[in-house]
Amino acid sequence: MNIIVVGLSHKTASVDIREKVAFSPNSIEKPLRELVSLDGIVEGVIVSTCNRVEIYATTRDIAGGIARIRRFIADYHHLAYNLLEPHLYSYHGEEAIRHVFRVASSLDSMVVGEPQILGQIKTSYGYAAEYKSSGIILNRFLHKAFSVAKRVRTETKIASSAVSVSFAAVELARKIFGNLNDKTVLLIGAGEMCELAARHFLTNGAKGVMVTNRTFERAQKLADEFSGEAIPFDELFLHLHKADIVLTSTGAPHAIITPPDLEEVIKRRRMRPMFLIDIAVPRDIDPAVNEMDAVYLYDMDDLQQVVAANLEGRMQEADKAEAIIAEEIIQFYKWVGTLEVTPTIVALRNRFDELRRAELERTLAGWKDAPPDAEKRLEALTSAFMNKLLHQPTVVLKKAGQGNRNDLYLDALRALFDLELGSTDTDDSLELEE
Repeated sequence: MNIIVVGLSHKTASVDIREKVAFSPNSIEKPLRELVSLDGIVEGVIVSTCNRVEIYATTRDIAGGIARIRRFIADYHHLAYNLLEPHLYSYHGEEAIRHVFRVASSLDSMVVGEPQILGQIKTSYGYAAEYKSSGIILNRFLHKAFSVAKRVRTETKIASSAVSVSFAAVELARKIFGNLNDKTVLLIGAGEMCELAARHFLTNGAKGVMVTNRTFERAQKLADEFSGEAIPFDELFLHLHKADIVLTSTGAPHAIITPPDLEEVIKRRRMRPMFLIDIAVPRDIDPAVNEMDAVYLYDMDDLQQVVAANLEGRMQEADKAEAIIAEEIIQFYKWVGTLEVTPTIVALRNRFDELRRAELERTLAGWKDAPPDAEKRLEALTSAFMNKLLHQPTVVLKKAGQGNRNDLYLDALRALFDLELGSTDTDDSLELEE
């Protein structure tokens, strides 16, 4: 049985293409059932996010399975295959396992180290388990992917630094204040980036938010979302001293905060540090305020430099993560290799034992003067002979299985001895590794 992956992502397809092949979680049962009804597809999981659509499946026919799934994605969404085909990628064997481990560990994400993808894969697997489109191999495979992702996050610093402008602001604030628990945030403007940064500050302990905007109604609406206070724009400098952290993003054509504006504010704050984040273009805050005592000003370029440095650090940690994944692939392959080896060994021994017993009964039936212990002795003799005969093939099969080099041996044995295999299921405890 082989693991295959077919899909597309932000690396191979535009948003326009990705949204055309997205699978809705509200109607995922139908495509899952159609997927595992495809000829040769035994198990299947569909992962669909804003940045990727991927199908993980098991099949005995690698080339045929990949071709059918590629066609399935196009047909299900009523798309011309020749238009979709250039955007699709496919993997099998070790490369399929490596790809899914990397995706789960966020090494293949648009932002390396982001945590969302692991939860999205877990949700997708949950649907497959609910609708019984996944089986023993994908169950084990995805639980292993989850444990690999957990190990990567635990043993590396791949997610320890900010790689978004809004969160970089939080990281810088921590360096200035240490603890944000008693800090008040003031938003000047009601733009999306200001709002997102404010949410990060509140999540990381800031005690409250004030909002001002030239349109007071917008300020009031945003303040209500944060259970904060709305301030009329013309009263900004009456309240500015209350803010420890100021995020500003207006459409003003010139600076709205200058050094003279802050002189009185700093006095009223009794020289307590003030962190100003100017993400407006053109800038809202005169760069000269950075020369003032107790004032720390960062603009968009400063924040982007922090993000770039952190991304570089994450990429260095990604090398450590790749080493972890390589190690885990070896461990997983050992388990995959035993899936078909064990039933084949059992079937081989059963076949030899059937032949042994048949010949033993025939011999005893025609042996009229056989001594009383003849059956016992012949049973021991033939059993010992069979065990010695099968010892070396069993050892070779087990070693080949651990190295995932078993197909040649298994196919030959099944054909030579016309073996019928029983279930390849293993103990359920093997599936739940996290």
